[in-house]
Amino acid sequence: MAGSNFTEATFFILSGFANHPELQVSLFLIFLFIYLFTVLGNLGLIMLIRIDSQLHTPMYFFLSNLAFIDIFYSSTVTPKALVDFQSNQKTISFVGCFVQMYFFVGLVCSECFLLGSMAYDRYVAICNPLLYSVIMSQKVCNWLASMPYMIGFTNSLISICVISSLAFCDSSINHFFCDTTALLALSCINAFDTEMVIFVLAGFTLLSSLLIIMITYIAIIAAILRIQSASGRQKAFSTCASHLMGVTIFYGSLIFTYLQPDNTSSLTQAQVASVFYTIVIPMLNPLIYSLRNKDVKNALLRVIHRKQFP
Repeated sequence: MAGSNFTEATFFILSGFANHPELQVSLFLIFLFIYLFTVLGNLGLIMLIRIDSQLHTPMYFFLSNLAFIDIFYSSTVTPKALVDFQSNQKTISFVGCFVQMYFFVGLVCSECFLLGSMAYDRYVAICNPLLYSVIMSQKVCNWLASMPYMIGFTNSLISICVISSLAFCDSSINHFFCDTTALLALSCINAFDTEMVIFVLAGFTLLSSLLIIMITYIAIIAAILRIQSASGRQKAFSTCASHLMGVTIFYGSLIFTYLQPDNTSSLTQAQVASVFYTIVIPMLNPLIYSLRNKDVKNALLRVIHRKQFP
């Protein structure tokens, strides 16, 4: 790189909301409320699943893993954003930026494949109910829960390695956190090869996990349609309705965010959508999977009853 006209970046400025100082206080309060609700809601769901023995099933084992991911991937973005809303210098170190991106990308990819594992669990429960306990053994459940983390963080490590090797001409990231696309836009050199690696990794994650979910739900729908009674069909569909809703919201926001055309404004539609899937969806998941779930509501009532009448 000798003779190149650039300065090596030692820190970045997160300028995603910097041009809207009038929104700083409002955004701080909104983000703080959502983050507290996210942590308390998901942590409460994990504790409820651990406390109540009737929820010690594969379905709730995967749901507790989903809650765990939501807590930590929200925590990689929101606390830093809250600090920046109260600071004039919205800076993050070079190392801190890539650490944030590593955990964020790894956890988001892990959630994609964990949703696939949850879809397979629902497929077995509806299409092979008599063999459910045999097929979904503890060993299989552990494998289906650990593989998403392995794939997700391997994907993230490759992304970090290729992006961190770039030279950056600008230190101002047009985002409120260190996102891959925002960092690629700062590259001094032709980053076509790096962009292709990121594109392939992101495409593999989104398409392969979504394909798993679609195939399992095609089989589930076919099995539900073969059920003779209307009450049986309704009961079978209700077991996967919450998961299907969560998948639709999560993938819908991801696709909307990363398929948006480039925009030079500081508060683009893509950034608003990224707020939704980074901040809002982790808060919504406990509501989606508990308010529509009789087992969770009954478990909560049993815990409250035991506290009142030990």
